[in-house]
Amino acid sequence: MILNDNNIAIDPNVGALKEYLIDITTSKTYNRFRNRVWNLLGRFGKIGPDARTLARQIEAGFKSTILDRSNLFEGMNFRYFGPIDGHDILHLTNVLEDLKRIPGPKLLHCITVKGKGFKIAEENQTVFHAPGKFDKDTGIILKTPDAEAVPTYQEVFGKTVLELARNNEKIAGITPAMTTGCSLCIMTKEMPERVFDVGIAEQHAVTFSAGLATQGMIPYCNIYSSFIQRAYDQVIHDVALQNLHVVFCIDRGGLVGTDGATHHGFFDLAFMRSIPNMIVSAPMNGPELRNLLFTAQLDKIKGAFSIRYPKGMSMVSDWEKPFTEIDVGKARLLNEGNDIAVLSIGHPGNYVKDAISLLESEGISITHFDMRFLSPIDTEALHSVFRKFEIVITVEDGVIKGGLGSAVIEFMCDNGYRARIKRLGIPDYFVEQGTQDELIRECGFDTESIVKVIREMVSGSKKVQRRIGVKA
Repeated sequence: MILNDNNIAIDPNVGALKEYLIDITTSKTYNRFRNRVWNLLGRFGKIGPDARTLARQIEAGFKSTILDRSNLFEGMNFRYFGPIDGHDILHLTNVLEDLKRIPGPKLLHCITVKGKGFKIAEENQTVFHAPGKFDKDTGIILKTPDAEAVPTYQEVFGKTVLELARNNEKIAGITPAMTTGCSLCIMTKEMPERVFDVGIAEQHAVTFSAGLATQGMIPYCNIYSSFIQRAYDQVIHDVALQNLHVVFCIDRGGLVGTDGATHHGFFDLAFMRSIPNMIVSAPMNGPELRNLLFTAQLDKIKGAFSIRYPKGMSMVSDWEKPFTEIDVGKARLLNEGNDIAVLSIGHPGNYVKDAISLLESEGISITHFDMRFLSPIDTEALHSVFRKFEIVITVEDGVIKGGLGSAVIEFMCDNGYRARIKRLGIPDYFVEQGTQDELIRECGFDTESIVKVIREMVSGSKKVQRRIGVKA
């Protein structure tokens, strides 16, 4: 059975006729003949333009009759071919080879079925967009014991936003076609009238959020880091320039793993930091995300507030506790030491904590600040760091250029401090595919890499070596 675009059964002979016509219209012989006729019609002097118009209308009318619809693309001078079965690889390959020889703009219409070849995926297309590990026979999604105990950042977001929305009628959720991926589906089930899926249109999601904010709403606009790049102009002009209270929940920040280079969230910390009227924050774990989401909707917040977090586990199982307001622009002192300072933002702070635990036995005394905010950055904490330490390491899961490390160096220079600074983060190249752990190790800000860098920095400090030596 052949289905049309509306999943209505059509005569298989019509489908066969369409494929036959595609084979003809993409063939070298037909297109050579078509071009000769077109050139000939153009030589008829005064009647030339009318002759070509008539020929184009006849061709368009014939196609409309066969396809049972008019064609928008032909009206824009695109040559339209299709629809064809996008799963027939051999036929599709032959058509594409033929299209390469046809000059001018072309559009090939392929009809495909999401999850084709695996019935369970065909029937549950949204779930199997990115299911992780699953049983191939039953389709049951497999979870590790840790995954049962510790929620993902996405689950923390989804449950927290619903909880906040119950207590604040101004809150609305907006997403560009990712209600399930970002967990806004949790709020959708209870409050469908306050969640807006605008489709794959990130620019519209941002401008729509701005419009809601002008009417007193507090939109939580959830967009994947890689995709909010598409709406950078709208973030600046429609939200920040107007100083509107929009909460940007930037999902999949950092290295997303097997989705590859197109989906990594490298750049949001750097490009959001450069925008005036924009609070830029990143939680280290689930409770921090929960409290940032709570803080972002308070009446005292007047402008845009961005919260970025990674794909994956949120580190803490016991996270659903009473809300606590976070002081905007204030860092957390997680560990106090005397030899070296490590400044982190977001999830990589957990790798720093693990590194400190491993280095304590070596006598290295480390101060660790979880900066939490990149803009406004905690200048009081930075003054205390540079007054005390000659060695400073920054750790982030965004591009090194323009991120936390850059902000710290700028502060140091602007205030006349001197120190040895080592920046750890994503290097200046497009990282390819791999697991998150593999890519974090490749980029050099996993626990082992942090331990190695701290040892190297300490080994070059006579002051620290003397202290460790005396202690030993």
